[in-house]
Amino acid sequence: MKFSTYIILVFISLACTQTPQEKVVETSENPGAKAQFSVEKTDKPVILFFGNSITFGYGIEPEFRFSSLIENRLDTLGYKYLVVNAGLSGETTASGFSRVNWVLKQIPEIFVLELGANDGLRGIKVDETRKNLKLIINRVKEANPAVKILLAGMEVPPSMGEDYAGAFRKIFPEISQTENVSLIPFILDKVAGESELNIEDGIHPTEEGHQIVAETVWTYLEPLLSHNQKIELD
Repeated sequence: MKFSTYIILVFISLACTQTPQEKVVETSENPGAKAQFSVEKTDKPVILFFGNSITFGYGIEPEFRFSSLIENRLDTLGYKYLVVNAGLSGETTASGFSRVNWVLKQIPEIFVLELGANDGLRGIKVDETRKNLKLIINRVKEANPAVKILLAGMEVPPSMGEDYAGAFRKIFPEISQTENVSLIPFILDKVAGESELNIEDGIHPTEEGHQIVAETVWTYLEPLLSHNQKIELD
């Protein structure tokens, strides 16, 4: 499958998919929905993954989702972090901003932001997407001025127009610089367009695909970890 075709399908799916067992958070764009995850009281520092169906792990059992794989690696290496998956299928940057106050009931030390894909599908103005991502980032910084934020990049298909696709692509590195946050250039690197790494819909990563996504995320997440949160293992 060509990359451009894959990306088109990704954006359609990100906007539309929601499994029956998903519990989602009520927002102005999603009235009547329920909380996706429970707020757990913990003394551990929190790594909070906030995004759409890629973060949620659509079609994959929780233990095989990339956030869970990262949690397992942290545990193996002796890090004392609590990993929270706050992914929501169909999330836009606008609905994400509406939802972020709720998820910030758990104040993160590290916040991984994976949103924007559904904005691209809907042809939302680049300035609007940029504004909403900045609002989310600033709200997280208000909750914890010492937070470390990792922004995950995404792209739109050329069918959205070369000018739009080019402007959209620039959103993420620009925000990384202006807001002083770390950047994953493309969260689906080495997975997008690879049929064997995606489930039957040809869109969402398989268990093996999530392993690759986890490796990609880990590359940029590891430098943000605090060695003070690491314990010596026997």
